[in-house]
Amino acid sequence: MKKTALIAIGGNSLIRAGERGTIDEQLKNAHATARCIVQMVAQGWRIVITHGNGPQVGAALMRSERAASDVYTHPLDVCVATTQSEIGYIIQRAMEFELREIGLLTPVMTVLTQVKVDENDPAFSNPTKPIGPFYSKSDAEEKQRTLGWHIIEDAARGYRRVVPSPEPVEVFEQEIIRKILDLNMIVIAVGGGGIPVIEREKYLVLGREAVIDKDRASALLATGLGVDLFIISTDAEKVCIDFKKPTQHGIDIATADEMQKFYDQGQFPAGSMGPKVQSAIRYLRNGGKKVIITSYEFLMDALDGKAGTRIVP
Repeated sequence: MKKTALIAIGGNSLIRAGERGTIDEQLKNAHATARCIVQMVAQGWRIVITHGNGPQVGAALMRSERAASDVYTHPLDVCVATTQSEIGYIIQRAMEFELREIGLLTPVMTVLTQVKVDENDPAFSNPTKPIGPFYSKSDAEEKQRTLGWHIIEDAARGYRRVVPSPEPVEVFEQEIIRKILDLNMIVIAVGGGGIPVIEREKYLVLGREAVIDKDRASALLATGLGVDLFIISTDAEKVCIDFKKPTQHGIDIATADEMQKFYDQGQFPAGSMGPKVQSAIRYLRNGGKKVIITSYEFLMDALDGKAGTRIVP
């Protein structure tokens, strides 16, 4: 039986530092990632792709707010749904092209995905999830004053708007995703962490103004599907200890318990590597087999144990 891998792609991997984020730029970046993923397909892996949407959902919300006097507005959950379609379309196009370039006709499908959250989650009163572009301190303070935004300094790169980020509880479309995999199709799902919804009664769901962390939602889906490998694609080859210090060094392989100790020491900030390491630990402690954290350029080497950070139970 074919092995299954879930690959979580960061929203920033489609919009690189210094880029405006045009569709052409995102397509170019998606092709670069897709070229690496299709090599896994060629080796016989079944693939689920998930993705972030931090820059894109911030842009969608900004468009809605700026055009509010002329057209109807979109609440944040609808912005997440919009970006699921937008980014799914971009990745699907890139994957289909790159598959055919190597002679594969594997179908690719994007699944609009709802993820259940707890309406009493304390995250709703404590926004922490960065979205949208980076701002200077003065611009951020102006938006905070005039628009009521919650602003934080993000990873020493500037200031960003933050919104609630509740914990994912259930991926509603999980069994649909499983059935599509069984048809030997590539699935793109849980875009932007999934559309955040609460369940009031059977079959009644209500959207909530939030953005779920895509790595946590991806870990939940990876656990539910029982995948053989959970890959978190980021902008670094390896997870590092003592980041940006003279003693910085990358982690080649570690256990979940060892990564937890590093996390407890404050090695992985909440605004960067923290959620990825947390998600890896959750997946492994819930029966997962192996996690790889690396950038897409090193994906094939990481599968061979020659690059990236491997985390095992």
